[in-house]
Amino acid sequence: MTQTKQKSVTVPEKNWEIKDRTYLLTHDKTPLTYRLASRHSTRYPLLWFDEEKGEQRELRYATNQNSCFVDEQKGESTMGHIVFEDGVLTVGKQQQNLQKLLSLYHPRIGSTFNEFEPHVIAENEVEKIHAEIDALMFAKELDIDQAEAILRVEKGTSVSKMSSKEIKRDLLLMAKKNPTAFMAIANDENVGLRNIAIKASEDGIIKLSQDQRTFHWGSNNRKLLTIPFDENPYSAIASWFKTDEGVEVYKTIQKKLQ
Repeated sequence: MTQTKQKSVTVPEKNWEIKDRTYLLTHDKTPLTYRLASRHSTRYPLLWFDEEKGEQRELRYATNQNSCFVDEQKGESTMGHIVFEDGVLTVGKQQQNLQKLLSLYHPRIGSTFNEFEPHVIAENEVEKIHAEIDALMFAKELDIDQAEAILRVEKGTSVSKMSSKEIKRDLLLMAKKNPTAFMAIANDENVGLRNIAIKASEDGIIKLSQDQRTFHWGSNNRKLLTIPFDENPYSAIASWFKTDEGVEVYKTIQKKLQ
């Protein structure tokens, strides 16, 4: 009794679901029409590396073939076009070769287009909402000195002219607009130190040279610090405040600011 040889399934096609699929151009692009490469060429390489075979396999969309792999296509092929209209392309479940080309193998997936998956979008939106809530709650609990230090990173010296209400308002707007960036700044241990340095500079306690290479005492012009090349002056002095020499200067500045 002879055994029927089962056709091997290409790895990405395992657990493949047959259904209608929709594809969207990335970055919210919606041109009237957009034609995606549908066959391999020097200008637009359409290849997929098969790890099991250890070789590059050429891809193309042929409307009369069951596979999107050239080496699996038989006889004369009728080439098809892949065209997005207003940034959208809907492919019915009957067009399995095109769906698999777009969802699994096309080298431009993720950069030029993506498959529309409502559950993935929902998950991303939930994560974004949670991040926004966390950032807003964190911003709400900050005292005015911490709020000023964080907001100064975005607005610079103009923060000095703002009222406490304006600072809290703009801080909440900052957290809402970009919660990830806000939390990164808020968790930066040097933000408060940079703020102290900027306030000390504004009050004339310390001064930064015109070439932005050195900090001096404002009272006697004694040099405090030489700024390393290509480093932000206030980031440099914030780091220096944590050294044995710098911490004494930091304490003196804090007293003068009170």
